[in-house]
Amino acid sequence: MEKRSAEQLLKQKKKMQYSGSRKNRQQKYSLSMEVVKNYVVLDFETTGLSAWKDKIIQIGAVKYENHRRTDTFYLLVDPQCHISRTITSITGIRNEDVAGAPVIEEVIDDLIAFIGDYPIVAHNAPFDMGFLYALDSIASIPAYTVIDTVRLAKQTLRNIPDYKLTTLSAFLELEHHAHDALGDCLAAAAIYQFCAVQN
Repeated sequence: MEKRSAEQLLKQKKKMQYSGSRKNRQQKYSLSMEVVKNYVVLDFETTGLSAWKDKIIQIGAVKYENHRRTDTFYLLVDPQCHISRTITSITGIRNEDVAGAPVIEEVIDDLIAFIGDYPIVAHNAPFDMGFLYALDSIASIPAYTVIDTVRLAKQTLRNIPDYKLTTLSAFLELEHHAHDALGDCLAAAAIYQFCAVQN
């Protein structure tokens, strides 16, 4: 991991969109393009790209009712492993930042309770859903309905170079704290709401 630059890692993450692993293809969640008014936007920052080898280091989840932000779930998670310099350069999260933070086993049930029966909105959903369902061995993860803002943006927006969160945020002139779980949630929510109005 240390030998790979942040730019290389981000490029690989983009290439992984929708490819997933064999386990991810046997997905428990269902993708939807339906426009809904009540939802939870979800984002994870992680130690790497593999949901089966790497760990969550930050959780962001924001609840919206009638497209209005009503609640937030935002915290650091101790991955119980080393965070590489590459990941720190991307996320700003250091090993000392997660020292003393709860481990995922202590917070996953709270996250599931926070989401409730709301559909999940996520940008490049297979990535975040892969990490969520990788936790199936320590918690019962429901079969969520998931709306991917990458797919929605591809249907709605044209003439942009790519559909990365940073690119879409710049195109829509959004304030975006990139690679922070809460910042990414807020950007994804704004993109979702923009696309919802267009459809």
